[in-house]
Amino acid sequence: MEESGSLYSVCESNGLPSRADHQQQHQEDPDNVESLRRKIKYHFMNPCEKYHARGRKPWKLILQIIKIAIITIQLVSFGLSNQMVVTFKEENLMTFKHIFLKDYVDGSMDTYALYRQADVYDHINYIIEQYGLLRNITVGNHAYEKNGDLYTPMSVCQEYYRNGTIFPGNDTFEIDAEVDTECLEIFPLYPRSLQDVYPNFNLHFKRLLSVKITFILKAINLQTVRHRELPDCYDFNVMIIFDNQVHSGRIKVDLDNDVEINECRDWKVTGASAKSIYFTLLFDCLIIITCITSLTLCARSVFTGIQLQFEYTLYCRNHGGKEVPWSDKLEFLSGWYILIIVSDTLTIIGSILKIEIQTKALTSYDVCSIFLGTGTMFVWIGVIRYMGYFKKYNILLLTLRAAFPNVIRFICCAGIIYLSYCFCGWIVLGPYHEKFRTLNTVSECLFSLINGDDMYPTFKNMKQKNMLVWVFSRVYLYTFVSLFIYMILSLFITLITNTYDTIKQQQQSGIPTSELQRFMSLCKDLPNSGVYRLEENRSCFFHCCVNRCREHGERLTSEA
Repeated sequence: MEESGSLYSVCESNGLPSRADHQQQHQEDPDNVESLRRKIKYHFMNPCEKYHARGRKPWKLILQIIKIAIITIQLVSFGLSNQMVVTFKEENLMTFKHIFLKDYVDGSMDTYALYRQADVYDHINYIIEQYGLLRNITVGNHAYEKNGDLYTPMSVCQEYYRNGTIFPGNDTFEIDAEVDTECLEIFPLYPRSLQDVYPNFNLHFKRLLSVKITFILKAINLQTVRHRELPDCYDFNVMIIFDNQVHSGRIKVDLDNDVEINECRDWKVTGASAKSIYFTLLFDCLIIITCITSLTLCARSVFTGIQLQFEYTLYCRNHGGKEVPWSDKLEFLSGWYILIIVSDTLTIIGSILKIEIQTKALTSYDVCSIFLGTGTMFVWIGVIRYMGYFKKYNILLLTLRAAFPNVIRFICCAGIIYLSYCFCGWIVLGPYHEKFRTLNTVSECLFSLINGDDMYPTFKNMKQKNMLVWVFSRVYLYTFVSLFIYMILSLFITLITNTYDTIKQQQQSGIPTSELQRFMSLCKDLPNSGVYRLEENRSCFFHCCVNRCREHGERLTSEA
């Protein structure tokens, strides 16, 4: 095949090129094309082959191994610290339930409800009394919030319809849908009942929507001192809600709290060394430096791949006049490097937040957990790239990559069927089955059925109040299980298996499957041949001298 044109420059002139220039151009092209093949082949080599080819140490591989170790240590350390925060929050919530909810028993929150008006007043008075006696009854370090010299009061608010006359016996009612809110404030240290503070306050049970009791308590998490960490100060915004929106004669009672973590204003810790805190900060700084180095090396590799992709595209356009398909272009853009760059960025941000948390400048534990957790997950996923250099592992990665587009199309089609069952089950079975009350629970229930979990209770817990709906539920569940377990999952497995067999046959045959692979297969230079070292050290002057010597030798040969 005749090849014309230079790979790296295009010379234009007003006249036709001379015969000598045209002959020289034909002689230079094979060297340029072979050089491009070597560069592309070297780009796709694994670290060991690159070491044999040019003697370069696999710094990125070594750095990734070190980074995985230190980032995992950092995550475990932060996870243990975050676990103390979560434990403190959960145990305080349990404490508030036992202190402020009358006759509360662990695990009874779902059935904790009131049915008589006297019980509602009694429970509200009990909460007010316990709030006033908190200092004397709690075994923790809880205290009231202060706003200047005054304590922040407890707020008791009732929400109800503005006006309404309801006569269920006559099947008549008149209601104003506007909602009014009436609030009272009760200051601590005065354990009195609601009627003593506000004698004219009454609950409008016929129109009542809810009663909300809110107050703020403060506490300090001292357990971190044992782990050489400075304690945090907590603000618990406690909310007790008497829910009567259903107007069924059953008022559900719930207690929850919003937690705000703050830096303590004035603190002093004795008997504990601060060295471990400084070591942790230095360790986090080391991780940031390591991730910045890894990000720089991977970004350089991505940039090199883009450059090679432009050179290869230019070659294909000038030699043959055809465009490179997107599948070959994307081969130069390594998704593994992009994944490592994203993980390094997330880890750097998470490490900075972790340093701010340890120095008590920030208290965003959840945000820091998201960055560190996602960054560590991507770092470990990136290890699969290096396992792909082994032939037996590589076929699995190639199967996943080749099957991914078909899997996405398959999931889209199966997802439409899945959503249709979700909507149907929610609207038909929702009134008769606990697991079909909301779209979220319906989706979770059906997904469990696909995996074979919780199948018998789903069938058993269907209420038999309506025979038509009960028969429909049987048809609904049997068709869903048969369709997804026996057909859709089997098709999904077949899709992956066929792709695996195709990739395996391609590897056994050794025939290149793309234009890029066919282009690289023409380069027969082995990594340890030494040609790649000459390619690296070759300068433009040396390259020109070699070409001129070769031309002179060929000229002498032709004359002889």
